[in-house]
Amino acid sequence: MDVAIAGALAAVLASLITAAAAAYGSRGASRAAREGGVITGYDSLTKLLQTERDKAEADEKTAEAKVAALELEVARLRLLVTQLGGTP
Repeated sequence: MDVAIAGALAAVLASLITAAAAAYGSRGASRAAREGGVITGYDSLTKLLQTERDKAEADEKTAEAKVAALELEVARLRLLVTQLGGTP
């Protein structure tokens, strides 16, 4: 085997190893980017759900206050009907 052929084979072998390493590294980088995107999406979804939960809790408290006010008004009107001689 000639020195030139040995050098050419070494160059081809080195390029194959470099290509394989680049492909493996790219696959790892792609996976890391994908996992980072998943975590970012999870965080934004969690924040959105927490915001919606807080709004629902505030709406519930508002509705409970309205119900309490309406029950008080019904009790007042029943008393007024009774005072005026009617039966509620």
